[in-house]
Amino acid sequence: MIQVENLTKRYGSRTAIDGVSFEVEKGEILGFLGPNGAGKTTTMRILSGFFPATEGRAVVAGFDVSEQPLEAKRRTGYLPENPPVYTEMDVTSYLRFVARIKGVKSADVSRRASYAMERCGLSEHEDRLIKHLSKGYRQRVGLAQALIHDPDVLILDEPTIGLDPKQIIEVRELIRSLAGDHTVILSTHILPEVSMTCERVIIINNGKIVAVDTPQNLTHQLAGGTRVEVEVSGPMEQLSNVLTRIEGVGHYGTSAASGDRFSLSIEAEDHKEIRPAIARELVKNGFDVYSIRMEAITLEEVFLKLTTEEETE
Repeated sequence: MIQVENLTKRYGSRTAIDGVSFEVEKGEILGFLGPNGAGKTTTMRILSGFFPATEGRAVVAGFDVSEQPLEAKRRTGYLPENPPVYTEMDVTSYLRFVARIKGVKSADVSRRASYAMERCGLSEHEDRLIKHLSKGYRQRVGLAQALIHDPDVLILDEPTIGLDPKQIIEVRELIRSLAGDHTVILSTHILPEVSMTCERVIIINNGKIVAVDTPQNLTHQLAGGTRVEVEVSGPMEQLSNVLTRIEGVGHYGTSAASGDRFSLSIEAEDHKEIRPAIARELVKNGFDVYSIRMEAITLEEVFLKLTTEEETE
């Protein structure tokens, strides 16, 4: 549904994105993840036809966004970071206005506006002025305008930024419900957004793609292991000798917990199950074990690892 090949955008001597290539399958929700300034919004604006690339090619629903911009835009719904709403209009009038601009047939304008309002949870607010809506509902109006012409592709740039927790959950659920009917690219720097909403993630940093995979595969492949978190008390001077005798134990660190207890964070090499051996050896050597648990490497840690390594290369 979307093919991007060696996309590059330069502003004078500054390169915003550099040789970006990826594909998005029909009906997929793809997370486009990166820190602020990584090139996310630039990529989204090129895909939506907002401005041209310096080099490379982008194809949306079979149409080149540079050579066939009108056809590509007809098949694209775009929600920029700040929703493009006219606050003096009521919700229904605005959506009907947008529908006409986007080429919806006159006979279908009212039906499409009603559908978009129902899909985005706006039916009870159809007669309200947009300026009287909360930020969360304005974001819903922005999503409704992106949906109004039933596009093949939805490009959503930071769709939950500035929303409260309840609004974020509602917008995430709405985005998930769009999968299958629409191909969605969700640009964000918010990690939970990706892990809770997207089937696959692209991580971009300094204008270059540094990883592409499912959130689960990224955490598994890049972690190199898992962690065991242990809370204990006992003879600290013996700790190093005890742990070095246990197969599968990698690096470890200690920190104070409470009273005479301390916490251990132990790396398990190659995802090995080392908890029974740790508990057994610690107890045998005079330690009291209060808790022991396996902890998976998070997407946040993968993200920080990738973006920090890129910056220091």
